Amino acid sequence: MIGTRRVIALIPARGGSKGLPGKNITPLGGKPLIAWSIEAAKASRYVDDVAVTTDDPAIAQVARQWGATVVDRPVELATDTAPIEGALFHAVDSLGGGWEVLVLLQPTSPLRSAEDIDRCVETMAEREAPCALTVCDPGKSPYWMYTLGEGGRMCPVVPGIEGRRRQDLPEAYALNGAVYVAEIAWLRANGKFMSPETVASLMPRERSVDIDSAHDLIIAKAIIAAAGQV
Repeated sequence: MIGTRRVIALIPARGGSKGLPGKNITPLGGKPLIAWSIEAAKASRYVDDVAVTTDDPAIAQVARQWGATVVDRPVELATDTAPIEGALFHAVDSLGGGWEVLVLLQPTSPLRSAEDIDRCVETMAEREAPCALTVCDPGKSPYWMYTLGEGGRMCPVVPGIEGRRRQDLPEAYALNGAVYVAEIAWLRANGKFMSPETVASLMPRERSVDIDSAHDLIIAKAIIAAAGQV
């Protein structure tokens, strides 16, 4: 709980990944990928229960083995184009229990810790905001990025800032997809997590790996091995 508000952590895990088949239960550091998020949620100071919403029986079986409640996601909420919010609201309504705060944990962010979750929840509460999301240093400043115009000509995304040293550029942060926290009533009304009211909770880059491909999985394995977690 945060204050008097009950907190539910939801982990959305569809089957049928195209970039990395079976990625949500692929082995990482001696356990299935999704287990990392389940364990982090269960170790949080504020999360009262952890549930996985999935359309895949294999994912459901693994989720139960690692101690998560499972919500069967309807087919129409598990397509490539279905907004994630629909699946989250379905899960909250299926679980019952008077939940007031939702913590969304993508299973593709296995290196996020319980402390990262707690810091994001605390950030939302301390700043009296309805929603908080984790962000990180993007590594490459967006002020140094370009689009390609006619004939491959380079067009700066932010004109007039070319040539400046990195330390002279404005600070910028990227969403890392690791932790989303929101008041459920507000999220239903707003329809999405991002809004002018949303606040940021900073995470380090080394815990911000988002696994969408085999290359990302190699990076995560290397970080885990370097940290002595295997």
